[in-house]
Amino acid sequence: MAFPTPPAILEAHDLRPADLVQNPADALLRIYAWMHLARTTDNRILELFRQGLIRGTVTGGQGHEGFIVPLALLADKGIDVVSFTHRDLAGHLIWGGHLCEHLNQYFANAASPTRAREGNIHHGDPAHRSLPMISHLGAMLSTVAGTTDSQRRLGRAAVGFAFFGDGCSSTGDVHETLNLASLLGIPVLFVIENNGYAYSTPVSEQFAAGTELWRRAAGYGIEGRVLDTTQDVLENARVLAAAIEQVRTSGRPLLLEARTLRLRGHAAYDTCDYLQPGEADGFFARDSLPRVRASLVTQFGAARIEAVEAELGAFLEACVKVALTVPRPDPTGMESDLYAPASPAPAWAPTPASPAPLNLAQAVNLALRKILTERPESLLLGQDIATYGGAFKVTDGLLKDFGRPRVLNTPLAESACTGYAIGLALNGHRPIEEFQFADFATEASTQITLNAATMHFRSGAACPLVLRLPCGGGLTFGSFHSQELESYFLSMPGLKALYPSTPQDAFNAILAAYEDNNPVLLFEHKGLYRRGRAPVAWDPAYREVWQPRRVRAGDFATLVTYGEMVHLATEVAEYFSAEYEVAFEVFDLRALAPLRLEAIRESLDRTGRLIVLHEGRRTHGFGAELVSRLVENGFGRLKAAPLRLAALDLPVPFAPELEQAFRPTKASVIDHVAAWMG
Repeated sequence: MAFPTPPAILEAHDLRPADLVQNPADALLRIYAWMHLARTTDNRILELFRQGLIRGTVTGGQGHEGFIVPLALLADKGIDVVSFTHRDLAGHLIWGGHLCEHLNQYFANAASPTRAREGNIHHGDPAHRSLPMISHLGAMLSTVAGTTDSQRRLGRAAVGFAFFGDGCSSTGDVHETLNLASLLGIPVLFVIENNGYAYSTPVSEQFAAGTELWRRAAGYGIEGRVLDTTQDVLENARVLAAAIEQVRTSGRPLLLEARTLRLRGHAAYDTCDYLQPGEADGFFARDSLPRVRASLVTQFGAARIEAVEAELGAFLEACVKVALTVPRPDPTGMESDLYAPASPAPAWAPTPASPAPLNLAQAVNLALRKILTERPESLLLGQDIATYGGAFKVTDGLLKDFGRPRVLNTPLAESACTGYAIGLALNGHRPIEEFQFADFATEASTQITLNAATMHFRSGAACPLVLRLPCGGGLTFGSFHSQELESYFLSMPGLKALYPSTPQDAFNAILAAYEDNNPVLLFEHKGLYRRGRAPVAWDPAYREVWQPRRVRAGDFATLVTYGEMVHLATEVAEYFSAEYEVAFEVFDLRALAPLRLEAIRESLDRTGRLIVLHEGRRTHGFGAELVSRLVENGFGRLKAAPLRLAALDLPVPFAPELEQAFRPTKASVIDHVAAWMG
């Protein structure tokens, strides 16, 4: 169905700073048109919700328009980066997309921009650098910083706009990102939309150090400002234009506290009974929209303004009528859209052609060196990876050869740094992030599991990101440096994962993960970094790392494992071959997500016996998923109950004697298997 033609006054989505001086009346009329459309649309959406035609709930930006409209008009939509919040419908309308498309999003119908997979205003336009928000608003700041830095790396004088509320300003992600942007010199205008309440909690109950939130900027070495957006809208637009220009030309971030109004509650269900008597009346008395209208009536006459409003109202109702006719969404194909599709494979040079004996750490280094050499969109980031070469020296020498823009030390801010990497990935770069230890990735759980992992499903955008996770025990590092976190992360959809056990597989896994268009977790067992050497060279079949590898043939039982346990499983299989004269068929899973188990199922059909071995804990461990997948359709053909071998259900203990009792060992596995066989 064709969309209604927008009124002529909405044709211009931009405002030049010069317009504010040379043609202030026309500029104010343009601002008012967008303010009026946003206000009436927000109000109409609330009505539709109360009629049961919109589901879930709705939030509104009533009272924020006098700020967000001029800012969105002044932004350069051709290069700038933004992530609007649930108070910024006006910004969405100005940045792009027909009003019908935005209404379709609220109706969650078949034509919604997110294909009805995300609620209400949780959408954006990643192709045009309007990044889709998540409810964890603090986590969005670093993503804006990453995409903005990507634009700057590509030679574009972009500014990022990151919006968050007064309540959200308490979150750690906000502070991490302000520090990161200041440290790296990323030109982002950070905007606190301070409407006085975080849901029902007033700012006086949120902050002990006063409510002048803009003063926090000094702690990060950046400038802070405050703007009362309820005052003269035209003058505020001039102030915003100057701030944007300052950020654009200086390349430095700026923190702006925009004091706004929330004329409706937090969301449709908010009763606002926490407000003091008369407080709401005070809000409406400060509303800038009526004052702008009154000024325009004085300048253009009431008839002109009423005509503009009538045209905007008719357009809105026509769009509502169109959106109401769109059918409901069809769930067919949802699962196939979890991952972004593959793009053409990089034209890798067939090097190194001659095999060289390397340990696993050296193989990873070699693969990273190859990527940095051949792929200009690549970069490495992580704590201590530059001069020091990483906690395990895996990135040793890369800074010297490729320079700091490509090999980047980051502060201790795992969440913000991961969000920064996501932002880079959304704009054409392909970052590889190293966590010092896999354990520290829990600090970035929201970014990994709810932002990166869901990106393609909810927005259609690819997020090519590699997260390197040194993991595993056996080195007496204790509970905070020894975790196996594959079950923790892979219980959330949208992530891929590889876990190599040999130097060649590690080399191949880095390349395979790098070229994938999805976030890929690369688990690297610390105990394998320097456990022997093996020949490593360019392997044209490097993508086979996404499939299990048959390590050893056998017909008595199928033994499935991965990581360091592959070596233990091989030793166990050799023992039972020598002592019991039974042959285990051993498989190295290699890819933990997506699971490709066809070859293992064929083996299990022949052997009728299944052993699953992994280092992670047994309860809720990855082995439970493997057993279920492998036997759910063939349980009746089994000759014995599946055997699941894993670590104890404890935090990783420190002392070597305790850690040995905690982890699977050759002796403990042999005992369990022998008992199972007997």
